[in-house]
Amino acid sequence: MSRIGKEPSQDKVKHQKIEIMKDLKNMNVGDIVTDDYRAAEVFKKYGIDYCCGGHQSLEQAASEKKLDIAELELKLSHLDEVKTNRQLNYKDWNPGFLCDYIVNEFHNKVYRVLPELTAYLDKIVRVHGSNHPELKEIAKLFALINTELPIHQHQEENVFFPAIKALSSEDATDAKRIINTQYSQMMEEHELVGGTMDKIKVISGNYLVPNDACNTYRVTYKMLEEFEDDLHTHVHIENNILFPKAIALAE
Repeated sequence: MSRIGKEPSQDKVKHQKIEIMKDLKNMNVGDIVTDDYRAAEVFKKYGIDYCCGGHQSLEQAASEKKLDIAELELKLSHLDEVKTNRQLNYKDWNPGFLCDYIVNEFHNKVYRVLPELTAYLDKIVRVHGSNHPELKEIAKLFALINTELPIHQHQEENVFFPAIKALSSEDATDAKRIINTQYSQMMEEHELVGGTMDKIKVISGNYLVPNDACNTYRVTYKMLEEFEDDLHTHVHIENNILFPKAIALAE
């Protein structure tokens, strides 16, 4: 006689894991992170872009990076072993709440950190620029982010996000028009800022501090790395969660 709650057989568990891995291979990396944010830590380790590049399938991302797809699938099937500071279930939040969260959690931090990082970069360029010419290029690239990102955020806060919130009103005609006409621009600006940050990461050798670095140099690289981590989460929430919800409501 069978009993309720009986442990599944090893063959059944093995079959379920095979099915999960088969699905992962064809899933977009952005969707994988949306389902479980701990996957972001795996992708970060392997250099996979899950925010601006979130539309790629896992198989495509692995091929582009020349990674072992089986190894990636194995890591993603054991996310219980992954530690992360962010475990919020963003995909279940309503669009209006997501907008407010993004502004409070990410936009405000960007406004605070940009001038600090710009000042630190200017200082280490003056002190270390002759021995490390890559710093001048990093500072130039970050200056672009310092110009473009606040403009982009202001557009979201004053136009795009209010339109998303207005989609739930009885007459959402104007809101739908704004979403449908500005969506591509928002995505292109994400690509610009994200791509620029990617270049900084490459030029800095993945934020590798040289032996002759002073404390300011070390702090600057640490802040750049943290800025990149926040940017990835920020753009992931918008590209892969908030914007798809808005587009669906604006149809």
